[in-house]
Amino acid sequence: MYTEQVMDHFTNPRNVGEIENADGIGEVGNAKCGDIMKMYIKVDNGIITDVKFKTFGCGSAIATSSIATEMIKGKTIPEALKLSNKAVVEALGGLPTHKIHCSVLAEQSIKAAIADYYKKQGIDPEPIVGKILECEDGHCH
Repeated sequence: MYTEQVMDHFTNPRNVGEIENADGIGEVGNAKCGDIMKMYIKVDNGIITDVKFKTFGCGSAIATSSIATEMIKGKTIPEALKLSNKAVVEALGGLPTHKIHCSVLAEQSIKAAIADYYKKQGIDPEPIVGKILECEDGHCH
C-alpha cells in the first residue's frame, strides 16, 4: 500500500522542528481536515538555506512534509515555488489516491511560508505565490 520511500520518510522524517527567527512561516490545513502542516524557512540571498516542519497528521502527511523539505533546501525561492504536489508524490514513489491531499498540503505549506517571507519583506506575495489553499469546515479549496 505504501512505498518504501513513504515508510522511510514517515519513520525517519527529515528536517523536523522549528526555526527560531524564521524568515517565513506557513501553516495550512486544520484539525477538521485532519492534517496541519507548519513550514519554517530561512532565506539568505534568495536561497532557502534551511527548512523545518511540524506536521500533525497521518503518516502520508509526515512523509510528504519531510520529502518536500529535502526538495527545496538549497533552492532559490523561484525554484521552490515550482515544487508541485505531483513532484512530491513522484519523489515518494506514489501515494494512495485518498492520500494525495497530503502532497497538496505539503506544496501549499511551502508556498505559505514563502508568502510570509515576501510579506515580511514588504512585498505583496499573491502576484508571485498565488492564492494559498484554505481549509474551512473540513473542506479545503
